[in-house]
Amino acid sequence: MDTIKKITFPVLNVKLVDINKIIANDYNPNEIATPEYKLLQHSIAEDGYTQPIVCYYDKTKAMYIIVDGFHRYKCAKEIFKIPEIPVVVIDKPLRERIASTIRHNRSRGKHQIEPMVDIVASLFKKGWNDTEIGRNLGMDIDEVLRLKQASGLPELFKDHEYSKSWE
Repeated sequence: MDTIKKITFPVLNVKLVDINKIIANDYNPNEIATPEYKLLQHSIAEDGYTQPIVCYYDKTKAMYIIVDGFHRYKCAKEIFKIPEIPVVVIDKPLRERIASTIRHNRSRGKHQIEPMVDIVASLFKKGWNDTEIGRNLGMDIDEVLRLKQASGLPELFKDHEYSKSWE
């Protein structure tokens, strides 16, 4: 039986942060189509910010790096010109933040294939195996394998054990 993990509530520690102290991460494969972006703008205009931006605080840069909520941030900065936005902070190493970003995105929408290939390759190179990648990104093993195959990088398969169907 799986051990039940203690659930934390970063959402109870929301704080307003200067928008100029917040930056995008460099790995998010999520894109939003124009109609959905306009709907997000309308939602914020009508309902306000109902969800904080999830960030990691980088002490060396003295900046908040977005883990989830880039498009809400972009609306605040470019459309509404809001000087401060609500943020919650999670303190995790990079590979766990990458996984967190993907989980947040996949639970809501679609991803572009090429950036997902890059994410899977990156996590594999950072030491995660197929099972860890699948569990943390919400993929089954076949999906992880397909994304690794799409990379065309042979080093992603050097230790892969193929099923009997390959014989």
